[in-house]
Parts: sequence; C-alpha cells; structure tokens
Amino acid sequence: MSKAELLAVDWGTTNRRVYALAADGTVLATERDERGLLAVAPGTFAAEAAAIRTRFGTLPMLCAGMVGSAKGWAEAPYLACPASFDALARSLLWVEPGATAIVPGLSAAHGDVMRGEEVQLLGAVAAGLAPADALLCQPGTHCKWARMERGMVIDFTTCITGELFALLRSHSLLAPFLTGGVEDGPAFRAGVAEGLSGKLIAKLFGVRAAALLGRRSEADSAAFASGLLIGADVASQSLSTGATVHLLADPHLGCLYAAAIAEAGGRVVTLDSHAAFVAGITHIWRLADDRAS
Repeated sequence: MSKAELLAVDWGTTNRRVYALAADGTVLATERDERGLLAVAPGTFAAEAAAIRTRFGTLPMLCAGMVGSAKGWAEAPYLACPASFDALARSLLWVEPGATAIVPGLSAAHGDVMRGEEVQLLGAVAAGLAPADALLCQPGTHCKWARMERGMVIDFTTCITGELFALLRSHSLLAPFLTGGVEDGPAFRAGVAEGLSGKLIAKLFGVRAAALLGRRSEADSAAFASGLLIGADVASQSLSTGATVHLLADPHLGCLYAAAIAEAGGRVVTLDSHAAFVAGITHIWRLADDRAS
C-alpha cells in the first residue's frame, strides 16, 4: 500500500484544498474547506500548516495560490513568463526550511499576474491532458486565458468576468432583475451572441429595459446577462474558426464557457482541473527534491 510523501495545498482566497500524495502523485486523501486566505488571521499560517499535519501526517508541504501573496503567509515574488516547471522549482519560497515551501506566481510582460493557476496550466501538459502548444482557459471569478508553447506558460490574460457578474447581481441597478438562474439555454445564448459582437456596455443596461418592456422575462435576465459577460470574455481572445480551447473548469461554469466558445467557432476540450493541479504540484516537487538530494 502506498504511503503519503507530500502534502500539496491549493490555498486560494476563500477556499483551500489539501492533497496527501504518494511519491508517484497518487492522491491518497484530500480535504476541502473554507480556510482560504480571508479566513486566516495574519501570523497564523504556520499554525494552520501544523493543524493540517496533525490530520494528514508530518510530511513536507508544498503550497500554491494566494497563500504566497502579500496578505498571505509570505510574499513569493512573481516569476516572469515564459515560465517552466524548472523555473518554478528553482524559485520556491521556503517559509519553513526543509518543511514548507510556496510556489511563486507568474507575471506577464503586458502587466498581468496569477497565483495558483500556473500549477494547473503546467500540470495539464505534464499529465498529457493538453498538448505542449495550446490555449488554456480557466473560468472563475477571474478567468485566465493562457498560451502554452513547448510546455511553458508564454503569456496569459485575466478577465474579471465572474467578479463583474457578482457585482452586477449584488450592487447595481440591474440587481433586482438578476435573481434568476443561469443555465445554457436560449436566453444565455442570446446574451453570448451580443457579447461576441462587442456590444457589452451598450447591452448591459438593456437587460433592465428588456424586462421592464416585457421583451424578455425577468426570470431569463440573469442568464442573458451572464451570456453577455462570458461572450465578451471569449470575444477578447479573437478565436479563429476551429481553434481548440482546453478548458479547466467546474462542470457548471465549464458548460457555459463551452457553449460560448462553440458560438465563437471554437472547439472545446474539457480537462480535469484537480488532476492538472496534482500533476503540476507533483512535478514541481520532484524537481525541487532532486536538487536538494
């Protein structure tokens, strides 16, 4: 029976997932909780790591994500693209020498940054889920579009699509009209079409007007608005007809992005984001461990 050799922690802003990994990357145990960055008091990250080891065993720990931000355990400097596994392994920030390290985030030449997504991106290629030259999309609060070449992250762009939708739903003039569900359907596809046309700003106010005038049911307004935003997000990539997009997303959001990418003429390959993270973090650790030995 395999035994755990590494604790890998995907430590985001609101959530955290811990993986107990065997030497070959097999997941022996996993745990997801809401002890993300916002739930951990400054100065207590070492205690959080100790608590994880109490549950999973006294093992080396490799963390990725917002735990390495200025408001996290310690700030891991951004690594400039193009970035490879080897570069990440060389740049680990050891917050507990020999015991706990943090993977650095990445920066793009045009002034963009990411933390945590880089492990999934490189891991998708390492696991054979995506080719060495590919366009990858990671939808979410802040959607990432990353271009891979020769297995390296060459460039990426962030679209704050999910955050914009949440703000519109909670704090805008449109909020009372955005209480309905969001699913792939006629209203969502109509929104995608408008978003792809580049009419996002002009059409957003129309969400309210269409409901007031009875031209679209209030129940469909949220789906249409979501389609507008996701359509504009996809349009920002100027996809050529038949272009392949490798999608790292949860099933619901992945379905919406897949529909929008298809509307734009692209072809979607859906990937397992958890498998990509595990493959990426395992590979980084092997390189770091090889150097230490």
